[in-house]
Amino acid sequence: MDRFYSLSHSSIDFHFKQTPRDFVVEEVPLYEFCGEGEHLVLFVRKKGLSTLELVSMIAKYLGIQNKEIGYAGLKDKHAMTKQYISLHKKYEAKMDEFEHEDVKILSKTYHNNKIRIGHLNGNKFYIKLKKVNPTSGRKIDEALKNIAAFGMPNYFGYQRFGTDGNNHIDGEKIAKGEKKERNPKVKQLLISAYQSHLFNLWLSRRLEINSLIQNFEVKELEPLLNMPQDELVKMKAQKHPFKLITGDIMEHYPYGRLFEFCGEEHDFARFNERDISVTGLLCGKKTKLASGIAREIEKDFDDEINEDGARRYAWVFPKDIDGRYKSEEAQYELNFYLPKGCYATVLIEEIAKREIRE
Repeated sequence: MDRFYSLSHSSIDFHFKQTPRDFVVEEVPLYEFCGEGEHLVLFVRKKGLSTLELVSMIAKYLGIQNKEIGYAGLKDKHAMTKQYISLHKKYEAKMDEFEHEDVKILSKTYHNNKIRIGHLNGNKFYIKLKKVNPTSGRKIDEALKNIAAFGMPNYFGYQRFGTDGNNHIDGEKIAKGEKKERNPKVKQLLISAYQSHLFNLWLSRRLEINSLIQNFEVKELEPLLNMPQDELVKMKAQKHPFKLITGDIMEHYPYGRLFEFCGEEHDFARFNERDISVTGLLCGKKTKLASGIAREIEKDFDDEINEDGARRYAWVFPKDIDGRYKSEEAQYELNFYLPKGCYATVLIEEIAKREIRE
């Protein structure tokens, strides 16, 4: 899809490819492990392997089922990744002897509970961009300053949509009963891709509206956006690049309860201070819908499907952003932290202002 981006610079030319040398991910756990208990917690570095491939390899080595091994999130295959896994400590002696050229156990500890999906705060990233000229290096500096100051849109990355990028097409057919899928995990994956596709379309539309608000006067915007003048005046006055709309569903950040945005001044301040953020719809049952003007936009990207829906942060705030241009190598190195569920490749695309998938 043609995506709207949040930054105003022209596209930046550089080379990026996910490889273990140029893309490093380190998991940040949800809590500190207590150091005692029946579960062995291993901090593992892997390269060229997906999390599921790692789990399957260790399970086979130990002669156990994959489900006996706990992990918090799925990490990229085409990267150097560091993540925590857990298993019963009765396997400790055998794991002390485990060797594989693409896997290294960095440390071990113990905990009372098995690690579960979602038991992480987020991830730290180190990324290297290549073929960067001095002008592009300066533009990347400015882009990172902007993201550090204001945050970025929380699109689903291309990884969500499969190798050919079309998983959402089958997902829509399955969700609407036009196609069958017997494997429940594959079925859920495909339907989730459809929900994610609609979310991305909605978020792109909201960024397009932000751009219009930024670049036109209120009297010019009325016929373009079909919104009341008082709402346009409120949006025009907002300092943040993502313009809140009456009826948006907000959520305490980085986690918390949902509530409806009514245009109150203190909520604008809380958004600017990163205490709350705006959410977008993952369509389905049992989820809170936007209202008023925000709903008028949202409903164009909603669909009645027989799956549970949810809300997802539409705007997130990366932390610990650090970038440095290396002129001799024509490379740009950057480090940053993202909350769980966010895609580092989306941040790279925001900087580039173009798709970076190869």
